[in-house]
Amino acid sequence: MENQIVFAAKAAASVSKVLYTGKVHVTGGREGAAISSDGRLDVSLSSPGTSGQGTNPEQLFAAGWSACFIGAMQHNATLLKIKLPLMTSVDTEVDLATGQQGFTLQAKMQVNLPGLPEQQAREIVLAAHQTCPYSKATKDNIEVSIWVTV
Repeated sequence: MENQIVFAAKAAASVSKVLYTGKVHVTGGREGAAISSDGRLDVSLSSPGTSGQGTNPEQLFAAGWSACFIGAMQHNATLLKIKLPLMTSVDTEVDLATGQQGFTLQAKMQVNLPGLPEQQAREIVLAAHQTCPYSKATKDNIEVSIWVTV
């Protein structure tokens, strides 16, 4: 089966320019290891709730989404001429769950924008959720709840 395409999906929106490609090699699944092509990511993996060493895909997804979401807030804050608080942070929970379709994910995000006026915080978070690639990827695919504290 070498060099055969087993599955390819077409995106709703076409890509005009690739800005970065993250390359990761994983062995052993949830009880394995992940290493990036540049060696900057080199982690052991373990299933959630086990005594195994390492992180799990849900934690990695939560970290990536949180970082990306902050980047989207920074981008939109600049466009809206709003200064984000220095202590801006996002706490994300990604649940591995089961449903009618089998295994699924759901997410809860707590966006912390201390000292920002409530209307500005809401505007920034709504704009970020529309532009963040992780938010776009999960749109209409999983349950997502976002709370904002100011």
